[in-house]
Amino acid sequence: MKKKINALRRSLMRGLTKNIGKSNADIKNNQNIKIKRILISRPNHRLGNLLLLTPLVQEVIKTFPDSKIDLFVKGGVTPIIYKNYENIDRYIQLPKKPFSNLGKYIKGWFQLKFRKYDLAINSNPGSSSGRLSILATNSTFKFFGDHDEELNTKYPDYNHDAKKTIYNLRKFLTELGYPENTSRLPSLKIILDKEELETGKENLQKIVQNNKKTICLFTNATGAKIYSEDWWEAFYDKLKSTFPDYNIIELLPVENISKLNFKIPNFYSTDIREMGGFLANCALFIAADNGVMHLASSVNVPTIGLFKVTDETMYKPYNDKSFSINTNNLDLDKVIDLIKTSL
Repeated sequence: MKKKINALRRSLMRGLTKNIGKSNADIKNNQNIKIKRILISRPNHRLGNLLLLTPLVQEVIKTFPDSKIDLFVKGGVTPIIYKNYENIDRYIQLPKKPFSNLGKYIKGWFQLKFRKYDLAINSNPGSSSGRLSILATNSTFKFFGDHDEELNTKYPDYNHDAKKTIYNLRKFLTELGYPENTSRLPSLKIILDKEELETGKENLQKIVQNNKKTICLFTNATGAKIYSEDWWEAFYDKLKSTFPDYNIIELLPVENISKLNFKIPNFYSTDIREMGGFLANCALFIAADNGVMHLASSVNVPTIGLFKVTDETMYKPYNDKSFSINTNNLDLDKVIDLIKTSL
């Protein structure tokens, strides 16, 4: 019932706010504006959504290398993700549960008016709170990032959640007089330091105690995205017989549960950056669509996302060696065949 109410609330808010705001690229009275102060809005607390924001942040930094960026977000995980992003100046953090922290919630919204921005960017056009935040911002240029059918036709990957806003922003900036940017889009990225990577290597070595390459599994997910214990058991058996020269281990979720019933070596941590350092030392990561899948992709480990209910064109992992598999269309043998191509 709670999920149904939340879904209805989100649908109602999207309906009420979908026509709020229009990106302004009128430079007639702003020809001497230099974009130095930028706000990027993503008022969401989920790990996956905040990781999917990292390509846009990289894009903005590359386009405006001397800029200072504020992030308007929800929850407390964002500073952990963006720890080594030097251009980030301030986090405006709404509480995860607004009604439990109403004062902090109201204060977060008021902060949008306290600082003058040159450019305010809504990273998700479908977010009602994102649209409202840009509308409320004291900014010279406001970018709402609405769907662009011309760009949708031009780019096959336009609808990916991490890419759409970048394509839209690039077009918007040409309207401001900036040269067209046709470079490759950034991938998801957490910037790990040398010590974090070395700690990840040590944590992995404590488990495997050999020099073989490692395949890491994450068997948890939410709602209908979860695969059953029987599915994971059958998948693991095929994986083990097909790749006998690889270690196969499991990264455990924060709930410390396992669809493999803890029968294979595993690693547990609640520290996102420690998990990232660990994953960065693996040869391959396999998981259903979830935030940890995007975490693996963000540390540039080849990542295979298993999809059966969510739209893989919007959420599949992407970097040089990552891809998604729709398990509705393939049996386990075909899934294993695709994994061979990545190893």
